[in-house]
Amino acid sequence: MKKERIELVKGDITTIDADAIVNAANNSLLGGGGVDGAIHNAAGPDLLVECRTLEGCETGKSKITGGYSLKAKYIIHTVGPVWYGGHRDENSLLASCYRTSLDLAKEYNIKTIAFPGISTGAYRFPKNLAAQIAVNETKKFLAENKYPEKVIFVAFSGEDYQSYRKILDQ
Repeated sequence: MKKERIELVKGDITTIDADAIVNAANNSLLGGGGVDGAIHNAAGPDLLVECRTLEGCETGKSKITGGYSLKAKYIIHTVGPVWYGGHRDENSLLASCYRTSLDLAKEYNIKTIAFPGISTGAYRFPKNLAAQIAVNETKKFLAENKYPEKVIFVAFSGEDYQSYRKILDQ
């Protein structure tokens, strides 16, 4: 796998120039706080209309919609686990978020996909552990698949950026 297939940026995922961005959604897919609310606001009201037709999403799974007013053509919505101390299969559920999102990217021939830190906000997943899972799952997937051609991890804060940077530099 070529290292340049993974990129790390610090910024706002709603402004990233990628074919798809990933939304750290809740089970309803109808918007919420944090990244989810920001993506819904930036995409515009038509996103909510489409999301209502999807009838929600299970934790660890992903669904795809149009990108509407975003630069991205698609939004892949994934529902990360709430952190309960690691005793409720949180690690494998978070890994599944990345796998199912990347599976959709492959299915739709998406060349570039951008991920936020899934479950690291209101769902309290430890940021360093979440970054490790994100990078590991992404590297495994890219080693076996042509699409996506590039994965962009978008860190909102300097602390998040440093967590990913440390893991990617190993």
